[in-house]
Amino acid sequence: MVDEVLADMKKEMDQTVASFRKELARTRTGRASPALLEGLTVEYYGTKTPLIQLAGISAPEPRLLVVQPYDKGALGSIEKAILQSDLGLTPVNDGKILRIPIPELTEERRRDLVRHVRRVAEEFRISIRNHRRDAIEMLREMEKEKEITEDDFHRAQERVEETTREYIGRIDKMLKAKEEEILEV
Repeated sequence: MVDEVLADMKKEMDQTVASFRKELARTRTGRASPALLEGLTVEYYGTKTPLIQLAGISAPEPRLLVVQPYDKGALGSIEKAILQSDLGLTPVNDGKILRIPIPELTEERRRDLVRHVRRVAEEFRISIRNHRRDAIEMLREMEKEKEITEDDFHRAQERVEETTREYIGRIDKMLKAKEEEILEV
């Protein structure tokens, strides 16, 4: 039963780390990444449709994204969606594809992005700690119901703490790598 609680906690923590990884991928750096446009939705024949379903996105150069729609009729809608997004990007439409140059980041903008990424990382650390708290509460309840002994509870609690440190370490490691990427000139 203790193993089930720990397995559930690890699964939830894995999902949290995966969500953090996705969030970092969406954060703009000075380098072109197709992940920048992943969350974008486009008005396509009256329906909000994810951009990745309408076009192929690639980064042929470090400062250039290319969006190639599967349907040429969607080109205008895709361009409009990119312009209206909060990414601050301006696509160049040549009638067949969209080229999106990624501008250099100013020093001030880099610092803002680092602050933003740190704030996001703290939210995900809090999520990890919430999973820890939930697991400990379940273990405490099991001890109260005499399903596990006091010694088993303490051993399990130590394993929960150790796992929590490991997952927070993963988040910190990803944060450090992203900060370096943002600050890279």
